[in-house]
Amino acid sequence: MRFELDPELTDDVREQIIGMWTDVSNAGGSVGFVGQVTRGDVEPVARVAFDGIAAGIDRLVVGYDEDGLVAAMLILVSKRFALAAHWRTVGRVMVHPRRQGRGEGAALMREGARVGREMGLEGLHITVRGGMGLERFYTPLGYREIGRLPGALRVAPGDDRDEVVMWLDLS
Repeated sequence: MRFELDPELTDDVREQIIGMWTDVSNAGGSVGFVGQVTRGDVEPVARVAFDGIAAGIDRLVVGYDEDGLVAAMLILVSKRFALAAHWRTVGRVMVHPRRQGRGEGAALMREGARVGREMGLEGLHITVRGGMGLERFYTPLGYREIGRLPGALRVAPGDDRDEVVMWLDLS
């Protein structure tokens, strides 16, 4: 997989990202939605993310497959707060379902950490949906659990999940 930081957000790249986001969500990925979604569900959420990237506030890392198509991404999201300028939140981490199980998610996260260090950041923060075992993915990459918000995520009536807060020290 070839990674690119802040690729030009052409209509084609945006459409590929929205398509991947939809596929990841529909495969059960924890990327902001629950259950089956359509491109129409994803597009307004993606548009907000694209705005922060286009403004240069947030940073986009895209992984391309051997055919040059978008196959993975993450966003380093600013808190937009001066006292937190030394760290970023890692958001919208996804690898297309057809490429999972190849170590590309770990490679994407390592690239995100590399970019963070290059930016001079001291840490990366990520939150994950409890009950999915995602902590087991992030811990070997150096992230450590620093807290939980019990029942903070309501994925369905009667199905509340912890929001697990994790941190990667880059200093």
